[in-house]
Amino acid sequence: MQEVQCGEKSGEALEALLSDLAKVSNSRERASRLFQWLIHPIPSMSFFGDTWEKKPVLIKRQNPDYYKGLFSTAEFDRILRQDDVQYGVNLDVTSYTNGKRDTHNPPGRALPFTVWEFYESGCSLRMLNPQAFSSTVWSVLSILQEQFGSMAGANVYLTPPGTQGFAPHYDDIEAFVVQLEGKKHWRVYNPRSEDEVLPVVSSPNFSQSEIGKPILEVVLEAGDLLYFPRGFIHQGDCLPDAHSLHITVSSYQRNSWGNLLAKVVPAALEMAMEEDVDFRRGLPVDYLTYMGVQNSDEEDPRRAQFLSRIEELMKKLSTFAPVDAAVDQKARDYLHDCLPPMLTAEERASSVQGAPSRWEDGEAVDVGVTIRGHTRVRLIRSGIARLCSDGEAVWLYYTADNSRVYHKEEPKSIEIKAEQTDGMEFLIHAYPKFVTVGSLPCESAEDKVSLAELLFEKGLIHTAEPLQRS
Repeated sequence: MQEVQCGEKSGEALEALLSDLAKVSNSRERASRLFQWLIHPIPSMSFFGDTWEKKPVLIKRQNPDYYKGLFSTAEFDRILRQDDVQYGVNLDVTSYTNGKRDTHNPPGRALPFTVWEFYESGCSLRMLNPQAFSSTVWSVLSILQEQFGSMAGANVYLTPPGTQGFAPHYDDIEAFVVQLEGKKHWRVYNPRSEDEVLPVVSSPNFSQSEIGKPILEVVLEAGDLLYFPRGFIHQGDCLPDAHSLHITVSSYQRNSWGNLLAKVVPAALEMAMEEDVDFRRGLPVDYLTYMGVQNSDEEDPRRAQFLSRIEELMKKLSTFAPVDAAVDQKARDYLHDCLPPMLTAEERASSVQGAPSRWEDGEAVDVGVTIRGHTRVRLIRSGIARLCSDGEAVWLYYTADNSRVYHKEEPKSIEIKAEQTDGMEFLIHAYPKFVTVGSLPCESAEDKVSLAELLFEKGLIHTAEPLQRS
């Protein structure tokens, strides 16, 4: 466990930081700078080298305003009043008393009258997807997802003084606990065994007797950060003299080597059986007499020979592994998980979102814009789109039309014509530079312009200067 005391009380306010980041033209640089702000003063490189997936880290700031503006109890209340917050979908009401964890969700919409009554009775409130309601949380997560190359999610937790809302457990995500208001007493415990290091799924609730002694016990105050990897058991309770509001930023769910191999191996085996007769040869006619659990303790030379043959085929199987195709499958899943980009004012003005088309004086005006060979364009974000092939056609998967609600929309893709594929690859690899439409390596000038028009209409590219109407 690492503890960092941050002596300096200064720090760039989130609103000012996001304003500064909007002026950074490269979205990858934006993501890097925002993540560095999140974990300051630990350098990102040393965090990913020494801490990520390995051990918890605690940052004590002595600066209660460091994360001010990210989320607040006032915003929590505003969302309850103005938005359609549903129990069990957007909000959980929970308690943990006498070693028992309970959920108290009634059906229907969560309105302030009932929600605050639950809170006053000692229940904790968990908002499951604040990014759907808070533009600031949406902005932060949509930037951070580029840092992780994996979906960045969040939950908000509001806990009354002197209570605990959740039983000890571990999660299947990398967790960044950001203390926003009040304070909370946390205990973190090592994984109980090697089998629970970096687990694939979250744990059930544990009793206190099942988890041993904590490796970290601390009171988080506003401005502090606690990170712990998946598999580290944790529990938090409020002290009697203050409520607690924190947001947990999470990432790296189902993003392991094993998750990738789950896509690689079946495809490799299918290819191997098509292309290599060794994988199609029949099993020994008598293999059931010496293999299997009932025969596992038998000393039979045929068992060694059989296992040796399996080992040979497994080694051979790796030569058929369609790794790039499997990575593209993972990428499609990631793009479906992603939040849509929250555009800066400049990006909006120079993209389809800022097109001047409108209804005025009884007619549609400023309809249509002209993209020409000299028009300079680029992708709106580094990771907004990705080319993938299904073996027959090439598809461009993208995030621009995703919902702020997780998987509310189906995956979005458009087919890219064969004569425009090279042009699309060129655009992807040219980022963050603007390039002229005429420089796209398509077969004809018409193909270049039609590709740019398609991407502009889908909100995937913007222009160096706002387009004029045709």
